[in-house]
Amino acid sequence: MNMSETDRSPVGEPVSKRRRGTGTVRRAAGAGAMLAALVLFSQTPAAEALPPGALSWHYSERAAVRGITVGPIESVLHPGHGYGSEDCAKAVREARRMGANWVSFTPFGRVWNAAPTGVALDFEAPFSANRSAVVRAIRQAHAEGLKVLLIPQLWVETGVWRGHIDPADDQGWQRWARGYRAFILEWAQVAAETEADMFSVGVELRSWVTSDRAPSFIEITRDVRRVYPGLVTFAANWDDVDDTIILGELDVIGVNAFYPLAEEPSADLPRLMQGGREAARQVEKLAQTWDKPVLFTEFGYTTRSDPALRPWEWPEHLSNVEVDPAAQARAYHALLAAFLDRPWFVGFFVWRMYADPDDVSQEPEWGFSPRGKPAELVLRDAFHAFMAADGVRPPGTSLARHAAQRWGVY
Repeated sequence: MNMSETDRSPVGEPVSKRRRGTGTVRRAAGAGAMLAALVLFSQTPAAEALPPGALSWHYSERAAVRGITVGPIESVLHPGHGYGSEDCAKAVREARRMGANWVSFTPFGRVWNAAPTGVALDFEAPFSANRSAVVRAIRQAHAEGLKVLLIPQLWVETGVWRGHIDPADDQGWQRWARGYRAFILEWAQVAAETEADMFSVGVELRSWVTSDRAPSFIEITRDVRRVYPGLVTFAANWDDVDDTIILGELDVIGVNAFYPLAEEPSADLPRLMQGGREAARQVEKLAQTWDKPVLFTEFGYTTRSDPALRPWEWPEHLSNVEVDPAAQARAYHALLAAFLDRPWFVGFFVWRMYADPDDVSQEPEWGFSPRGKPAELVLRDAFHAFMAADGVRPPGTSLARHAAQRWGVY
């Protein structure tokens, strides 16, 4: 979906020459009557902490985001190893030593099916215990000098993708919006209490944020801002972010960036890099359309042959897998190389490592984690590279560094 703002300044114009948003309506061009009602909802001005414009991060004197998603270990079969534990402290310390300057934490709420009435906060543990654990984890990360994105997610027990949630009728959607609001505000309060550096108001809620139901989500986003004063994002799926119509409410556009880089098996690195450049052109249009910077709230590829063909396939759902660490590393290389020099690109969070980094039971050996694999070396090189979002390179800054040679050795 193509969006436009008639009085938007050119993306390349310096932020100092831009004027702050005035509530100009962003409307769909040719998207149909279903979305036309959204013209009644004006854009919320960006938080004062970040100037307006697609190059706002570039000009804000902030370092680009070099992030790792630290996944939870909440199972009752693994007590004492999740968020806030000594193992979690080891995980965030390892992230810093690899070169990360951010981590994200992903606490879950639980719904039963695709027509939920609310969100259960006690995901595999009482909410009070989960809340305390996440608070400790955020403080552990801050103690290591890492910034934190708190990104609450939904777990659907029946296995339906959360992007397909649909309570069906108006009454059902109103009930669901109230339940989700209670869930996300609980975690927004945690983000405010711990001074988390960024907060996501949702993850992959396609049926809500790309439809005429989106106004109710806009209201929730504004409620979050009344609780949490920091930067706000939303993690849209890579294949529906262009149709997501709440993006004007955000400081940074978030994308779960599982972009396919090839259409045929056995693609070599040049073909994968071409796919990365095609993805970059697509995301650049998004940044220009909304005049906002873009963050990869998730990106990753599994450790198997041809991981860039269908990167979204969940490891546990695959069978007869050929484990291929080199293919994972090539996919990392191809995508990141296309984005690091784009000034509208804030940075990325790799998906993922775990709160207990030594617990290999959390996913199959062909899973997403780059730890102890060639992809870790690519990731560390990307962490140490100069990114356009870092701003102007200071005089005398080294133009090169030795590439990472061995995983686990920093």
